Amino acid sequence: MGSRVDCPGDLSTLARRGTLLATLAGALASAALIAVTVTLPAPAEPPVASLLLYPPTATPSTTPPPSPPCIAEGWGCEWSPRFRAVAELAARSPGTLGLVLVDRVTGATWQTGATGEQVWTGSTIKLALVVYALGEHRAGRQQLTPEARADLAAMLHTSDDAAASRTWRRYGTTAMLPTFRSAYGMAGLTMSGSNGDWGALTTRTTDLAALMAYTLDRTHPGDRDWIAGQMRAAGDVQHWGAWSAGPGAGVKNGWLENRYGGTSHWCVSTVGFFGDGARYVIAAMYQMPAPGSLDHGARVLSDLAALLAGQPTPAPVTPRPT
Repeated sequence: MGSRVDCPGDLSTLARRGTLLATLAGALASAALIAVTVTLPAPAEPPVASLLLYPPTATPSTTPPPSPPCIAEGWGCEWSPRFRAVAELAARSPGTLGLVLVDRVTGATWQTGATGEQVWTGSTIKLALVVYALGEHRAGRQQLTPEARADLAAMLHTSDDAAASRTWRRYGTTAMLPTFRSAYGMAGLTMSGSNGDWGALTTRTTDLAALMAYTLDRTHPGDRDWIAGQMRAAGDVQHWGAWSAGPGAGVKNGWLENRYGGTSHWCVSTVGFFGDGARYVIAAMYQMPAPGSLDHGARVLSDLAALLAGQPTPAPVTPRPT
């Protein structure tokens, strides 16, 4: 009898199993496809704390920084840095120094230092002598001869002392002083020297400013223009002080050396104007401690004037004695 082989089944059974397997394989393939095409969820938002580590960039401000405050009532803020610089220079200059600035258009006044202290006028009083002589001529009280007018010009141009002495005597010496005080505004003017001469007078910086303002505002227009022209054309011996305020400035300077106690004591002063139409009046007086010098005092007053007028410093001056 031959051997018998066991078979898994007949052909129909095998066919049914093959169909079942194919169906299962297809289902598995579809499931795999579905798993691949599923959209993943979006990542979670980062914690708030992590956002704070990277704040948004701020938008740059277009607002300009605040301007420095104005330091003087009645003056534009552009004057503030000039006033600060002048006040600082005056404060660090040893001795007695005062400065006054007047705006003839607005009437505003600014001052620094010892403006109320009595200081020797030196040759600045020659401006008052000129104003007085011209006024007497205008009033018909005393004729102005060619010689007398030449003396006035010499006082303003080269600060001629001999011309001043002739004018002092010609118009009554100390008899002029009440007019200087009451009309010209030099209320503090004092005869402080023992010789009773024009060179023995003291006054305050405010008095010099008042004299210059009177000259420009109250004298006859013809006299005013002549005086202003002479002051603008001052000789080189006076090219310091108010002269350093720049083109168009006018000046009358004074310088005086007193010797006592075996030591030289210098005093310098300046009065004048600058700006369009001689708008600004400036006056400064400086009594230096011993020994002092004309050169030092003139340079200080020149730098003060230059700073106020917005000119470069140190001012280019070469003071020299007469």
